[in-house]
Amino acid sequence: MTLEVPAHSALASKPASRIRQKNEEAILKAAEDEFARHGFKGTSMNTIALNAGLPKANLHYYFTNKLGLYIAVLSNIIELWDSTFNALSVDDDPAQALTRYIRAKMEFSRRQPQASRIFAMEIISGGQCLNEYFSQDYRAWFKSRAAVFQGWIDAGKMDPIDPVHLIFLLWGSTQHYADFATQICQVTGRTRLTKQDFEEAGNNMIHIILKGCGLTPAL
Repeated sequence: MTLEVPAHSALASKPASRIRQKNEEAILKAAEDEFARHGFKGTSMNTIALNAGLPKANLHYYFTNKLGLYIAVLSNIIELWDSTFNALSVDDDPAQALTRYIRAKMEFSRRQPQASRIFAMEIISGGQCLNEYFSQDYRAWFKSRAAVFQGWIDAGKMDPIDPVHLIFLLWGSTQHYADFATQICQVTGRTRLTKQDFEEAGNNMIHIILKGCGLTPAL
């Protein structure tokens, strides 16, 4: 049997959907700020609700508990990063593809440094909350990304390097400028990292990584 939705119900659901999306975005942003400052244990649902501008009851309507909200924040971070990595294809020019990827990841680090730090803290503490996320499906996805690099190597487009270690290098180097911004500022005498700092760091990273792969940077 086909369930027909009355036209007025369908129209009513659109504003409700927009409100839900707006509230979820506000909650995730507030949660991201709190988890980055205080970690999982030091963060309370009350504070998140207050910073999101919502009653605590509303917060529990969207996320039943703190762990569920924390995992949602982590998943959002990873999916954001991985969406950029999904664009790599064996048909791409590796120099251009890697340049785009490094620039995109550096922009994530500039715009969303707290998200990167939450992920780093979770991994350093053992990554137990990400056990389900890093399932067989994720490992298969990772292997498919490594296969893109291997395809470039097999086609003679780049030097024969280990794709797995190259991916780790790409991840670590681009996230470093978010996770260790305080150290970078102290060493360089800056009060904060500017957009220009991220662009210059990205240019150097592109040059170093691409040259290490036997590629010519096209800056």
